[in-house]
Amino acid sequence: MPNSTSSPLKIVVLDGETLNPGDLSWDGLKALAPDVVIHDRTAAGDVVARAAGAQVVLTNKVPLRAEALGVLDSLRYVGVLATGYDVVDAAAARERGIPVCNVPAYGTSSVVQAVFAFILHWANGVGHHSYRVREGAWSAAPDFAFWDFPLHELEGKTLGILGFGRIGRQVGRVGSAFGMKIAANARTPKAAGYPVSFVSVDELFATSDFLTLHCPLTPETRGLVNRSRLQTMKPSAYLINTARGAIVNEAELAAALEEGLIAGAGMDVLSAEPPLATNPLLAARNAVITPHNAWATVEARSRLLSMAVENVKCFLAGKPQNVVN
Repeated sequence: MPNSTSSPLKIVVLDGETLNPGDLSWDGLKALAPDVVIHDRTAAGDVVARAAGAQVVLTNKVPLRAEALGVLDSLRYVGVLATGYDVVDAAAARERGIPVCNVPAYGTSSVVQAVFAFILHWANGVGHHSYRVREGAWSAAPDFAFWDFPLHELEGKTLGILGFGRIGRQVGRVGSAFGMKIAANARTPKAAGYPVSFVSVDELFATSDFLTLHCPLTPETRGLVNRSRLQTMKPSAYLINTARGAIVNEAELAAALEEGLIAGAGMDVLSAEPPLATNPLLAARNAVITPHNAWATVEARSRLLSMAVENVKCFLAGKPQNVVN
């Protein structure tokens, strides 16, 4: 923590645009220091120059690697404007006695909502059928009701959840309210307050009507969703990924969709973001892709900003919270 002999407190935000494109207020952060500099975005080559002289640096996706940490002599605290903190070399920061603090659990409800936006997209086809009505398909139909493909109830369907942490458990709670059967795979099964069948990864893939990913990206989960696993799924099943893009082998998923091995995939995250134009999922049949915005509701971003400010306050009071290193 800056002491009485240090220079006036300076806070630098390296990439504030994603969190706050203008619909939130930075006033809470600005009240903590006489010098607060907020950059919309920062290129990797500009990190050291922009963070120079700052005791507190906040970043969302701008990397803070060991090389930068080693030359930022004033730096005393790194705040990550997200839950995942792999953009910061946490070990190098620890060696310098710099706490790295993240913001957990701010977007749980928003991500759960996005999962069911995918599920209901397939179950009811609201957007598709609205478009078809505007095209005149209903007006030209011979009957009072019209649909392009079978619609389905969620009740009785199996919702498979890979990773049963905070978000996974909430997804299961909502699915249970729809009358779905909940199956999950977790390293440490936890009581959820509703019926859950804990099964192996293999059984989860084989039995799920909707399989949603909520596991972290680790060496063990990288590329976990590949052709061999997709081949075990029901042809009528759907895959949803709001976790990390690299959990899925995208080329093999795209091929599986083209071949009809599964019915569809909903992806809010991809291995490279923004995606390359050559990403095979962009042209894959029955791939529904949203631009990594499951977390980005106004409410979730407001919580994130408030919690990030609170993290800085706690650090300045000598009691850092949400320390990940």
